[in-house]
Amino acid sequence: MYAIIATGGKQYKVAEGDIIKVEKLGAEDGSKVTFDNVIVIGKDDDLLCGDAVKSASVEASVIRTAKAKKVIVYKYKRKTGYHKKNGHRQPYTEVKIEAINA
Repeated sequence: MYAIIATGGKQYKVAEGDIIKVEKLGAEDGSKVTFDNVIVIGKDDDLLCGDAVKSASVEASVIRTAKAKKVIVYKYKRKTGYHKKNGHRQPYTEVKIEAINA
């Protein structure tokens, strides 16, 4: 069984036992979180969507909150001597999917 959930402006295909990185949730390490925005649930060869998944949810536990690898942003304009270097590290939360409630 798998589910497609939406969180942080993105969609993720998850199954029980999966470990995924989502946008920072603000939950403490070791706590439980529930994703209520379930779009699709797949069982065997059957797909459930719309009103069939209105009450569905996905339970997960927070493993850790960290920052991703640094992305270098470099701006440059030729012949003017203008160049600017900047870096960004996006925070994320790593969660383990515990159960899919359909």
